[in-house]
Amino acid sequence: MLGTYFYHEIIRKTIVSFGTLFNNIHIRHKDENSNEVSDIKVPISYGPIQKFLARIEQKPDLRKRVALTLPRMSFEITSIQYDSSRKVSTMQTFKGTTNTSPPRPVNMFMPSPYNIGIQLNIITKFNEDMLQIIEQILPYFQPHFNLTIDLVSQIGEKRDVPITLENIQMNDNYEGDFQTRRNLIYTLNFVAKTYLYGPVSDGSNSLIRKVQVDYYTSTDRSNATRQLRYVATPRAIKDYNNDQSAFLAEDINETVTSFDVSDSSLLSEDTYIQINQEEMFIKDITGNTLTVIRAQDSSSPSAHLSGDPLNEITVEDNQLIPFDDDFGFDEERFSFGDGLTYSTTQGVDVDL
Repeated sequence: MLGTYFYHEIIRKTIVSFGTLFNNIHIRHKDENSNEVSDIKVPISYGPIQKFLARIEQKPDLRKRVALTLPRMSFEITSIQYDSSRKVSTMQTFKGTTNTSPPRPVNMFMPSPYNIGIQLNIITKFNEDMLQIIEQILPYFQPHFNLTIDLVSQIGEKRDVPITLENIQMNDNYEGDFQTRRNLIYTLNFVAKTYLYGPVSDGSNSLIRKVQVDYYTSTDRSNATRQLRYVATPRAIKDYNNDQSAFLAEDINETVTSFDVSDSSLLSEDTYIQINQEEMFIKDITGNTLTVIRAQDSSSPSAHLSGDPLNEITVEDNQLIPFDDDFGFDEERFSFGDGLTYSTTQGVDVDL
């Protein structure tokens, strides 16, 4: 668990998305005849308010081109807090697919809800400029505005993140002599209710995907007269993707080994299926009638009702085996050198 590197850039994406909400704020000035004489796009950048106030004090003359720093907006993170009101089970998982080609099934734990405090600071010299900016912002927050953010781009996990306006603080620095520059500062405090995700697990970083052992009759491999090869790969002993390949067409008790299903076209012989919590092995398919071996991989035989779904355990489920879960092995044995080649499949219960 801890120590596995992952970085979804969720906090960064949340902050960047927040900043884009205010990147098209304009101030327009008019003359006494109501003719528009200027249209200023208010710049916004990430950083603390103290940084911009220091620059204003160092460049106090607005008539110099280099000192045209007002109006200006800045924003920064002020807090990160866990939100227990949105908590879900820590062991609950959900399934997804990667946006690669071809897509791969993945398994993830439910995200942790966190509230990110963000402060937006608006600095102007004139009160009219401040009011123009404020009126372009406040109508959208009643008191929250939803942003759709691609939180985990690897699987295309998008969520609506509410941006809630908590309060507004106003500060008018108008004290001092006539040479002292006036600064109007409005501080808007927001909370972004986002989610933090753990690593995306496709099984490649938690389970051994394949083990191969070769035996030779001689240390000289090129002249060995006989060679044995054992190949073992992890096999899921339960369904993870809820594919619902078919449905029971009749009630069955704990001992029935042959029964009818609604449609067997998506099922295959010599494969495993799961009905409720019981795992079975399909020996034969004749029409829509299945002949099975009951209670595989230490599952218990139980009665099932007509309409219960059959979930086929496929290679996709093998890729979704989570860390610390039980799984079996598909074992293949090959013999070379004497003209014989054969394989067997055997399930082995393993609990990591």
